[in-house]
Amino acid sequence: MRGVANPERPEVVCICGSIRFAAEMSAANRELTLAGVVVLAPSAFAPATDEERAALGALHLRRIDLADRVLVVNPGGYVGESTTREIAYARAAGKPVSFTDPV
Repeated sequence: MRGVANPERPEVVCICGSIRFAAEMSAANRELTLAGVVVLAPSAFAPATDEERAALGALHLRRIDLADRVLVVNPGGYVGESTTREIAYARAAGKPVSFTDPV
């Protein structure tokens, strides 16, 4: 994972992935943060209602907007439906997308 290219403005990375990989996302967050990267990551809780799910999904797209690049945490190559939409959104916005595992 990359470190700080400009110490006056650290790289900003948005982590995407299934909430089932919360531990792996936390580990990626730690590694990036210790490398001097500002990390934007999804909340590690499951919303209770469809309305909450939609609101959190929209909020995560705003995280992608703020990021310099996206890191998809995908153990075993798994990419679910929501993450697939986030990847498409990031690419449409011109954000580089990388993966922890081959897709």
